[in-house]
Amino acid sequence: MSIKQNKKRILIVDDSEMNRDILKDILENDFEILEAENGAIGIELLKKYNIDISLVLLDIVMPEMDGFEVLEIMNEYSWIEDIPVVMISAEGSSSYIRKAYELGVTDFISRPFDDAIVYRRVNNTIMLYSKQRKLVDMVADQIYENERRSQLMIAILSHIVEFRNGESGLHVIHVQTITELLLKHLIKKTKQYGITSTDISVISIASALHDIGKIAIDEHILNKPGKLTDEEFQIMKTHASIGYDMLEELPFYQDEKLVNIAKEICRWHHERYDGRGYPDGLQGDEIPISAQVVSIADVYDALTSERVYKQAFSHEKAISMIINGECGAFNPMLLDCLKELGIQLTTQLKKNSVNYHVEHGIQNVASAIHEHSELSASEKTVKLLEYERNKYAFFSNYSHEIWFEYTSKPAMLKLSVWSAKQLHMDEIILDPLENEQIINVIGEDGIKKFKNELRKTTINHTDIEFDCEVILNHKKQLSHFMIRTIWEEDYIYKYVKFFGKMVKRNDC
Repeated sequence: MSIKQNKKRILIVDDSEMNRDILKDILENDFEILEAENGAIGIELLKKYNIDISLVLLDIVMPEMDGFEVLEIMNEYSWIEDIPVVMISAEGSSSYIRKAYELGVTDFISRPFDDAIVYRRVNNTIMLYSKQRKLVDMVADQIYENERRSQLMIAILSHIVEFRNGESGLHVIHVQTITELLLKHLIKKTKQYGITSTDISVISIASALHDIGKIAIDEHILNKPGKLTDEEFQIMKTHASIGYDMLEELPFYQDEKLVNIAKEICRWHHERYDGRGYPDGLQGDEIPISAQVVSIADVYDALTSERVYKQAFSHEKAISMIINGECGAFNPMLLDCLKELGIQLTTQLKKNSVNYHVEHGIQNVASAIHEHSELSASEKTVKLLEYERNKYAFFSNYSHEIWFEYTSKPAMLKLSVWSAKQLHMDEIILDPLENEQIINVIGEDGIKKFKNELRKTTINHTDIEFDCEVILNHKKQLSHFMIRTIWEEDYIYKYVKFFGKMVKRNDC
């Protein structure tokens, strides 16, 4: 049974009903048409449908909000990057046309117009953007895969160091998490350091190597339960320069940004803002910002974690000790960031600790609590959420429907008990989009369809439904998927989880 191809959706924004009708007559046989009688309504429809709109036909002169104001808002929300706009207007002066192109329109058609020309330009524009999206998706998938592999190899290497250091491996995860949160908060406060989103990603990944030099330190010193002697401490301090030398002596990749930032972090993450750190006694912004951030992340996690020589301090006590200078001097702006992060910091660390254990086989702790990353929860709220989790688990296991839940970090699919049995799959599947069990049921085309449908969701449009052919018991079957995405804010809002169910098409 073939699945009917949906028509591309076009939004016509024009205050003239006659103009909208003319355009509708030209296009409605091959496209789904949305209409807006002014710019304000057009923006509301864009918020509702987002990239489900394949093209906007936009007039310039309109009441309430004109075409230029619509374009400015589309630029503000970055919609113009994904949704092409063709301006249709009787205003044909060069200044109008120039301004329209400056604001990102793809094409300009003057009225009165030829029906065939309008149809051809609209169709060509939609096809061009469709091909562009496919290319972008291909590149994004390749970048994601390369980054995933890099993170995996660095995680393995850093875990070896932590294992030898008698620690669980969570220290690396925590330092990466704190580093990322501090950098994101820092760029909201200042542009002084010129940090980009790419820099944040690279610094966070490189932070995993901050203690790699400890691999050369004697285990008796590394794991000594009491205070180190002066001689032992001098030996321990050499791990900073040893880590730097190890990376400096790599016979390749010396031009890679990741390697150079990792070298900075290894050598200088024990420097202090007042010049009293080691190994080089750098002070202030002589210390690269990458090393400054990892330095404070390293200290915070060391204070709040149990070690062979100490018990863990509370978040509040650790912050107080760092602010009061008990662990050395730090960049005042970074201290402000650390204080302001507050509950967001502890919440994210707890969440990442759970994810770490899930990845290492403790699968029964997979979270079913879907909430915004910046929200805190009282004890009563936690109990209510736990109640909802148990209720969800009960219904998903006994409803005799295929229920599933997906988290992006780590990439993990969780099936209800009944669903896993029906599909002959594991209840928890890591990296599901590359898993043979999933591919055998949904197929490569089905996975592409999943990705395309999920890309259509937004924070204001979280729910999607679509049909997809699956293979159950060696038979093709058209099934209906109902999914809700859960969103949180990063640089932009993005979904971090989704959950839903699959039913036979004739059951819905």
